[in-house]
Amino acid sequence: MTRAKRLWIWPLLVVLLWLFIGGPLGSFAGKLSQVQENDNAAFLPSNAESTQVIDYQSKIIDPNIAVAIVVWEFPGAATPQDAAAVNQQLGEIGKIDRVDERGIVGPIPSEDGRAFQAQVPIDLSGNTEELGDGVTDIRQLLAEANVDGVNTHVTGLAGILADFIEAFGAIDGVLLMTALAVVLIILLIVYRSPVLPFLVLTSAILALGVASSIVYALAKSDTIDVDGQSQGILFILVVGAATDYSLLLVSRYREELREHDSKHEAMKVAYRGTFEPILASGTTVILGLLCLLFSGLKSLQGLGPVGSLGIAGAMLAALTFLPAALLLLGRKAFWPFMPHLGSPHPETKGIWARVARLVGGHPRRTWVLAFVGLAFFAAFLPQFKDEGVSQADTFMTEVDSVTGQEVLAKHFPAGLGDPAYILAKPGQVSAVSKIVADDNGIEQISADIISVGDMVLIPAVLEDQADSPAAEDTIERLRVSLDDVSPDILVGGNTAVFLDTLDQSSQDRNTIIPIILLVVFVVLALLLRAIVAPLILIMANVLSFAATLGLSSLVFNHLFDFKGGDPSVTLIAFVFLVALGIDYTIFLMTRVREETIKRGTRPGILKGLTSTGGVITSAGVVLAATFSALVILPMLFLVQIAFIVSVGVLVDTIIVRSLLVPALSHDIGQKIWWPSKLASADQPVESIAQI
Repeated sequence: MTRAKRLWIWPLLVVLLWLFIGGPLGSFAGKLSQVQENDNAAFLPSNAESTQVIDYQSKIIDPNIAVAIVVWEFPGAATPQDAAAVNQQLGEIGKIDRVDERGIVGPIPSEDGRAFQAQVPIDLSGNTEELGDGVTDIRQLLAEANVDGVNTHVTGLAGILADFIEAFGAIDGVLLMTALAVVLIILLIVYRSPVLPFLVLTSAILALGVASSIVYALAKSDTIDVDGQSQGILFILVVGAATDYSLLLVSRYREELREHDSKHEAMKVAYRGTFEPILASGTTVILGLLCLLFSGLKSLQGLGPVGSLGIAGAMLAALTFLPAALLLLGRKAFWPFMPHLGSPHPETKGIWARVARLVGGHPRRTWVLAFVGLAFFAAFLPQFKDEGVSQADTFMTEVDSVTGQEVLAKHFPAGLGDPAYILAKPGQVSAVSKIVADDNGIEQISADIISVGDMVLIPAVLEDQADSPAAEDTIERLRVSLDDVSPDILVGGNTAVFLDTLDQSSQDRNTIIPIILLVVFVVLALLLRAIVAPLILIMANVLSFAATLGLSSLVFNHLFDFKGGDPSVTLIAFVFLVALGIDYTIFLMTRVREETIKRGTRPGILKGLTSTGGVITSAGVVLAATFSALVILPMLFLVQIAFIVSVGVLVDTIIVRSLLVPALSHDIGQKIWWPSKLASADQPVESIAQI
C-alpha cells in the first residue's frame, strides 16, 4: 500500500468502524429507562435506621409491593349511594392485573363524612415501569367512572413514584433532542458552516451510544444503579463534553491549516497540541465523578461510573472519530469559510486581542476587580437552602399524587396512610408506646402491633404529612427519646427514609468535596509540572463555585421562590463545576505553557488567551446551553442543577478563565511555574504588540 493510500484509508476505516459499530449502539440510550431504580429506600446504605426497619418489614411484607392511596372527595357529605359507588370502583380496581386484590384496605370514611380513602397494594414485579403502569390503570379507571363534583386521586408512595417515572419519561426523547437542537443552533452560529456542526453532533451521538450500551449492560447485571437523575445527566454530560472536546480540536486544526499546506501535517500538529489537554480534562472529570463512589447513597455511587463512562465515550469519539472525519474532508469541512495557507488568524484582532491587552496592560487591577466581583456574590452563599424539601415541592408542575396528599390532609390525619414504624423488643412495647404517644407529632398509635421474629413493629400515625419537614422533625425527636429506653430501638417508615437520605446527602457533601479538590489538584500539578499554578486554579474555581451558589441563592429564594433544595444538589453541582470548570483553565494553561516555552511567561499568557479565547468561550456557551436543557424535566433538583451548572460554567468561562486566572498569572510572572524549570530559567521575551 502506497503512502498516499495509507493517508486516507486509515481515517476511512476509523469512521466506518464508528458508524457500523457505534451507530447501532445508540438504541441503548432509549433502553436505559428499563433499568432505572427511583426508590429512595433502595439507595440508602444498609446501616441506616430506616433500611434496617425495612429489612424486618420485608420478612412479612413483600418488598415488591408498593401501596397506593386512592382518595375520593365529595362536594358535601357522602350519601349511601356514594359509598356504594366507591365500593364498586374499588372492586373494579382490584381486578387490575398489577393490583393485589387481597391486600386492599378500605374504603375508610373521613370523620367529616366528605371523603373516603383506600390502600391499594401494587405488584412491582421488580420493575418500576410496572408500578407506573399500575397507577396509570387505576387513574384511568377512576377517570372513566368520574361523577361530576367528585374528585379522585391516587397518591401514597406508589402514586409519588409513578409521577416520578412519568416526569422522567421525557428523558429518552425530548431531553436528548432538545439538547442536540440547542447545540446545533450554537454551532451553526459559531462555525457558519453547514458541515462542521453535524460532524460534531455525530461525534456526540456516537459517544452517547457507546456509553449508554455499557451503562445498560452494567445496570442490567446490577453492577451499578441507574435512576432518572443519572440518566438525564448522562445524556447532557456526553453531548456537552463531546462538543467541548470537538471544539478544541476543530479550532486548533483550523489554526494549523493556516500554517500548513498539508491537511495531514496540520492535523498532526493540531492533534499533538490538543491530545494532552483533552485527555487531562477528561481524566479530571472522570476522577472527580468517581469520587462519588465514596457516597453512602447508591444513587450517587451510580452517577459516578455512569458519568465517567459518558466522559470516556466523549473523549474516545473526539480523539478518534472526529480527527478521522476531519482528515477525510480537509478544508472542505469548514466550507464556505475555508482556512487557506497564509490567511490571517482571526484571534489576532477582535475582542480577545482587546482582552489580552487589558490583562497585559493592567493585570493587578483586572484580577482584583474580578476577585471582588466574585467575592460579592460568594457572600450570599450562607443563604443557599439545601436542607431538603417535601415531595410536593419536588415537582415543578401539578401532579396527581401531590394533589391527593393535600386532599388527604384536609379530611384525614395527614400521616394516616404512611405511618412511622418503631422496631423494638416485645418487653419494650409499654415504654415505647408511652414515649411515642406523648410526642406532639404523633396522631395515634396503632393497636395492631406486628410481630416479626423476636421483634415487634409498632405503627404510629404522624400528625403531619409523611414527606414534610415537620414529620422528619418528629422522627428525629422519637429517635433521641427512644434511645433513653434502648439504643437498639429503631424508627423507620417512609418519613425515616426521607430523613436518612437527607442526612446521608449532607455527610456525602462534607466528605467528598475535599476529596475532589485533592484529586483535581494532583491532576493539575502533574499536567502543568508545577505547584503554584494548580493552587491558583483550584482557589479560583472554588471562589467561582461559591459565587455561583451565592447568585443561585438570590435567584432561587427571591425570584423563583423555591422552598429549598436537596444537599445532593450542592455536591453534584460542585462535581460538575469544579471538574468541568477546570477544563477551561486546562485548555488555557496547557496552551499558555506551550507558548511560554517559545515566548516567555507573560507573553505566553497573552498568546494563550488570544488563541483559546474564542473556542473556550464557545465551549462554555455550548455546555451551559446543554445543561439548561434539563429544565424541561419538571423536577426541582434537576432545574436547580441546570441553573447552577449553566451559570457556573459561564462564570468560569467569562470571568475566571478570561480575566482572573490570566491576570493573576501575569501579575505573578514566571514564578507561576514553581517548582519547574520554567520558574527560574531564562525565558524569551516578546512585547504585547508582537502577540
